[in-house]
Amino acid sequence: MKKGKSILFVLAALLMLSPLTFANGLNLNSLGTRALAMGGAFVGLADDFSAIYWNPAGLANFKSRTFGFYGVDIIPSGTYKIVVPNSVGKYIFPGSTADVTAVDTKTKTKHYLGGMGAYIHPINEKLVAAIGFYTPSGLGSNWDGSKLAFISGGRADIEWTSKIGLLTIAPTLAYKISDKFQIGASLNINYGMFDIKMYGGNPDLTPLGIPITAYDLGQYEESDTGWGLGATFGFMFKPDDTTSLGLTFRTPSKVKFSGEAKLPGFAGLGAPGSSGIDREVTWPMWIAAGLAFKPDPKFTITFDAQWTQWSKIEKLVATYKDSTWSSLMAKTGKNEMSMLWGDQMQVRFGAEYQLTKDLALRAGYYKDGSPAPDRTMNILLPNYDFQVVTFGLGYSLGALQIDAGLEYLMGSDRDIPFLKTFYKPPIPNPSYDSFYEKAQPGLYGMKIIAPNISISYRFD
Repeated sequence: MKKGKSILFVLAALLMLSPLTFANGLNLNSLGTRALAMGGAFVGLADDFSAIYWNPAGLANFKSRTFGFYGVDIIPSGTYKIVVPNSVGKYIFPGSTADVTAVDTKTKTKHYLGGMGAYIHPINEKLVAAIGFYTPSGLGSNWDGSKLAFISGGRADIEWTSKIGLLTIAPTLAYKISDKFQIGASLNINYGMFDIKMYGGNPDLTPLGIPITAYDLGQYEESDTGWGLGATFGFMFKPDDTTSLGLTFRTPSKVKFSGEAKLPGFAGLGAPGSSGIDREVTWPMWIAAGLAFKPDPKFTITFDAQWTQWSKIEKLVATYKDSTWSSLMAKTGKNEMSMLWGDQMQVRFGAEYQLTKDLALRAGYYKDGSPAPDRTMNILLPNYDFQVVTFGLGYSLGALQIDAGLEYLMGSDRDIPFLKTFYKPPIPNPSYDSFYEKAQPGLYGMKIIAPNISISYRFD
């Protein structure tokens, strides 16, 4: 790879990433089984306990105390393959006369659990209070390090894992202005968690005045946590019994992360093997509008348009508390990372049919675009364009409601050509593109399955 790139690039790229990486791409972007089974098109309907996330104004229509719980098991299945073309492969693999598959692996099976809980308490005919918690982000990757020696300096003992999550606690108030107009608001108290293990790299240290062209830093680990505040505001309009319109605005939320980074290989450079690390990461603004329509008393159709302002995420900056770490990272320019994300719009569709008095069938679809360009792609926190299908059913037992659903996300493969990222004199490579030098090359694939269940009880 280009001098110095093999490591401190990957190091910076993955150190600076945060849970917001999953807010498109790997994040399911759906909470609550009924909402999920209807494709996450729920802003205009918002008539169960998950309204605390989708549109808090919907809680104003609750007439009974209600408790609800939702759980999901997120099971990603990723693939990663690097093929080195013979035009440069013959220099890396002497004697080779053909293209060489340097990496061909898939993620280990891993379960990432998420959920939601809410308690709704009507105070009077117009005012409703609620408290909820939910995990809007919670995924990761777990690779077999023995299959990634090509990107680990030839070492098969390096761990490549990531696990990331966000927990939101949301005290909420909703008010019924009239039978047609309702409003609601939540305070979002966000707690973020981020853990990562990866190869520290083998950088060229000569730009730092150290006469070493390839220094193996070995295993890198980081663990961070942080807090932030935000708010969600909702509005609902019901012109008649067949139609409802909803609008939700979620403010940005800046989470201040602190933790510890470990890189024992730094000890050989006179630096400590660990350092405290701080960063601020902002979850972007989210605006959603929804429509729910009942052409028949048994049949409900929903439509949502949901927009996320990812363009505000241009770069992420890390501050290392140890002065030597801070100096080394600053001199190499790896204390900050360019993200270059773009805004994303999702259009979602859902339907529910009341088969019997107690049994409902549901289905939905949406397309989830990645905010990240090819030149920020990496194996631990990748982004994909997803086609998503959902389905489920609900069963009522009087005051007890049980819902089950399944969400299946089909990611479009992403191909980052090896020749665009590889450059090392005197190997000729006219295809090298400096715009891609911070990407991990390879063919990426991802599928995600997410079975889930909700149980709620109404205290009449």
